[in-house]
Amino acid sequence: MKSSRIEGFYRLTPEERLKFVAEFSNLNEEEMKILNNTGALELDQVNRMVENVIGVMEVPLGVAVNFRINEKDYIVPMAIEEPSVIAAASNAAKMARVKGGFYSKATKSLMIGQIQVTNLEDPFGAKMRVLENKDEIIRIANEKDPVLVRLGGGAVDVEARIVDSIRGSMVIVHLIVDCLDAMGANAVNTMAETVAPFIEEITGGRVYLRIISNLADKRLVRARAVFDKDAIGGEEVVEGILNAYAFALADPYRAATHNKGIMNGVIAVALATGNDTRALEAGAHAYASRTGIYRPLTTWERNKDGDLVGTLEMPLAVGTIGGATAVHPTAKACLKILGVKTARELAEVMGAVGLAQNFAALRALATEGIQRGHMSLHSRNIAMMAGAKGELVDIIARKMVEERNIRIDRARELLEELQSK
Repeated sequence: MKSSRIEGFYRLTPEERLKFVAEFSNLNEEEMKILNNTGALELDQVNRMVENVIGVMEVPLGVAVNFRINEKDYIVPMAIEEPSVIAAASNAAKMARVKGGFYSKATKSLMIGQIQVTNLEDPFGAKMRVLENKDEIIRIANEKDPVLVRLGGGAVDVEARIVDSIRGSMVIVHLIVDCLDAMGANAVNTMAETVAPFIEEITGGRVYLRIISNLADKRLVRARAVFDKDAIGGEEVVEGILNAYAFALADPYRAATHNKGIMNGVIAVALATGNDTRALEAGAHAYASRTGIYRPLTTWERNKDGDLVGTLEMPLAVGTIGGATAVHPTAKACLKILGVKTARELAEVMGAVGLAQNFAALRALATEGIQRGHMSLHSRNIAMMAGAKGELVDIIARKMVEERNIRIDRARELLEELQSK
């Protein structure tokens, strides 16, 4: 019987690991060759990025066009495997240009480091002692990262809350750090760990967790766009989108899919630029739930001219330095394509893309339905899965769309018919 218990697996080279996995999983030579292809990354580089490396998982990289944001034009790289997302974003951006495009503004890059203080006799008194010593806590934190401070960032404030938990009352200290152009996790975590002993000393409690919060509600992006009613299909389309938004506002089941559409755009740009997609998802959905009910991250209204007005507000902690952004050659190339100079500008672009993606989904739902455009593009994937290559992919995809019968078995039938001619 095969066992996945392997002593010292991490010490093996990537080639040795792949050989073991191939034997364990009965991979053939072609499958091993695929896993060996690391694309723009060197194998040694990949091996230093994450643990137990055996290869690289490639994701399609496209660009959304037509974006005008804050009176500047952008081509937006998007890494995603889902059909129709990039096309939908480009089409939405084109429609938004009629009324000037998107207007987007990001706040300062403030992140929260949480220090959990437990075992307190007087939690309210402990909270006050933390606040009384705010300046000293900030000084200790900033001593740990003089480079960030020299560049104009660093710890800027301290907050304290009392949280009643199943383990009793805790004081949760928030260390507020301006991370500038970095996402900031490493800097914030290091500072939180550095100030923990002093916080224990002044509170008389015991510190356990010292870690960043991904509910980055001090690092928000706000985006806005006006969509001309005639450009998007008329008053009936406006009405349909408003009804779709009302549904999402009233029903968390719908709101979850509504927000997923926003994140289709946001995460595709984040992945293309080497940013932490999991942190962004966590922050967005936590923010959507901040009232106690899960809500949409966008709002949709009709203005006095009858045009559609969309707005978005969400946390967006992204960086243009550090992490994968600094070492992944494709991520660096994508940042160059975007031409953004700061993390705040990147967040502003991503906020606009999220709003565009949401508009595109709502418009599709309010008109021909979401599946028409999506399945049209998905049909090509099905054709390739059936074994089609070259121009046969487009021929089979087009035929399936015409028949409204986009299935793998039908694709195989069509492929056999075409190859037999």
